[in-house]
Amino acid sequence: MTTAAFIPPGSVLTVMAHPDDAELWAGGTLALCTAAGAKVTIAVPRHPEPRASEAAAGAAVLGAGLHLINEPTAATVRELLLDTRPEVVLTHPLRDVHPDHRRIADAVLEALPEVVIATGRPRRVYTTDTYNSLTLDGPVRAHTTVDITTTWATKQRALTAHASQPIAEHFGPMAENLARMWGARIGVDHAESFVPLPVLGRLPAAAAL
Repeated sequence: MTTAAFIPPGSVLTVMAHPDDAELWAGGTLALCTAAGAKVTIAVPRHPEPRASEAAAGAAVLGAGLHLINEPTAATVRELLLDTRPEVVLTHPLRDVHPDHRRIADAVLEALPEVVIATGRPRRVYTTDTYNSLTLDGPVRAHTTVDITTTWATKQRALTAHASQPIAEHFGPMAENLARMWGARIGVDHAESFVPLPVLGRLPAAAAL
């Protein structure tokens, strides 16, 4: 697992299923990236109000741009990847317990080969944590763990932007528990965890984003 100082990639694209997913599963890391000057884009399917406004508010707290996807298919994800050409992509676990998460992750996986061959980007792809770190295949394995202690408060503020969701009574406490659990593994207060996906059969040489 990563324990060295965090070195942000130049650009990050998250492709998630719901307006609060980027904040919940990667908000602290995204805040670290934007603070370091990285370009961060949060992509989610278009939702009706108030969720669309909440998505914009949460992204603004993290310092990220927001891209609303009309149809979350492999074709639209492919176009998004071609337009943004991110260094790093974050998405849901392929075997996430939530069917919406699995569909988005599958769309990303299907879009990747053609785009990487054409552009060389993204260079690295990671899946995020999930509900209580449990996938359909068992616990999320520890691999790349990012210290988000300094951006934990920012992550909390971004989550509270999603007022229509059960943040205070459900997602907020879960996020706290997960962040403390991953943090304890590397000796810090709060952390987030990511697992690399192979890109054309290659995994990152280093255990860092």
